[in-house]
Amino acid sequence: MNRRVFMKSGALAMVTMGLSPSFLRRSVYGMELLRGASTHGNRRGKVLICLFQRGAADALNVVVPHGEAAYYRMRPSIAIPRPVSGAAQAAVDLDGFFGLHPSLQPMKELWDRGILAPVHAVGSPSNTRSHFDAQDYMESGTPDNKGTPDGWLNRYLATRGTCEECATGARQAGHQPSPNGAKPQPSPFEAVAMTPQTPRILEGPAPVIAMNGLDEFSIRTNGSEAQRIEALYRTGSADVVHAAGGEMFEAMKILRSANPQQYVPEHSAEYPRSPFGQHLRQIAQLIKADIGLEVAFADVGGWDTHVNQGGATGQLAARLDDFSKSIHALVTDLGDRMADVVIMTMSEFGRTARQNGNGGTDHGHATALFVIGGDVHGGKKVFGRWPGLEPEQLNEGRDLALTTDFRAVFSEVISKHLGAQKLDAVFPGFENDKARWLGLI
Repeated sequence: MNRRVFMKSGALAMVTMGLSPSFLRRSVYGMELLRGASTHGNRRGKVLICLFQRGAADALNVVVPHGEAAYYRMRPSIAIPRPVSGAAQAAVDLDGFFGLHPSLQPMKELWDRGILAPVHAVGSPSNTRSHFDAQDYMESGTPDNKGTPDGWLNRYLATRGTCEECATGARQAGHQPSPNGAKPQPSPFEAVAMTPQTPRILEGPAPVIAMNGLDEFSIRTNGSEAQRIEALYRTGSADVVHAAGGEMFEAMKILRSANPQQYVPEHSAEYPRSPFGQHLRQIAQLIKADIGLEVAFADVGGWDTHVNQGGATGQLAARLDDFSKSIHALVTDLGDRMADVVIMTMSEFGRTARQNGNGGTDHGHATALFVIGGDVHGGKKVFGRWPGLEPEQLNEGRDLALTTDFRAVFSEVISKHLGAQKLDAVFPGFENDKARWLGLI
């Protein structure tokens, strides 16, 4: 096979496998580690699952301040009814002041089990109302700085357990962390995004796999393209594209051993047939395969509810129904493995406190998120200082005000759950005072 055919075949195979173009961006050191990963056998440890609600979820109808009179004055047709006994489609009460949207009823079980911690009035200090910019800032971890080249989750992966040179962003091709600090031979499945391309949050030097789904990946690895890559891999060529093909071949072998096509959820877990539900099902597969997964990412759109948002029923309710049933199924499926897993949700910003003339809400400021897991101090309260919804308490007279910077929440989670130590490298420019942490874990 000549070089041109080799290049074309390798590139085609990588595209058909659904792998991110970032799979090509490996240092020599990273390639050697990945090639040796399949010799490690089963590997089980702490896992963080990040779920991005793209489009700005309406925090006030997700975690409902039913004890706030101003909430009902500003939302005459889309507010969620108070949890009065016998009331249909009412908020699911949590603590007498806050409740969950009725479509989040499956999450109430997680609250009752003490593993669900909502955080309110949280988000980015940036005042942008642009989806693109706000998502970029939340994923880069550097609000109002568009020049950050990598995502905060990748910076965590690149700096945990490394030498100081790596922690300060000096990882270069050929640079190897010191033997005493480096985590030896990571699995190629340490960081997986269930997305067509590498999301902003995972861009950077640390190895990441992005794919549409395990079923597609597995099925296609059994075909002629997989055999072609294996043949190329064994030719001994030193070509860079060949090196990437070698990494992918190793990943294929590990995934085959997990046999994802034969997977059956446990504990009667029922995942929705939606793309989001199936992505969480596949994350559970990877976790239970014990192949070294540490960070998983998935996203779900449809939260930009400018028109006909609805209240207890309608557009937002339908989205929350899929969201909550998918997460509940994941937790159920993982069973006692949730002792080692934390799920963290996020959205780029919230929505206006007042409903608009189209029965919806517009771009706002602070939002709400959920932290779920065996390590989590859940079921006790809604975390974060509540700023109130009276006119003088609103941000710019229109939005829920911010009282918790998202970086404080993310820092606490990766520090207490994953053991991250170099938080100044993960969130550069942020004064990470642990006194600002909320006690989530």
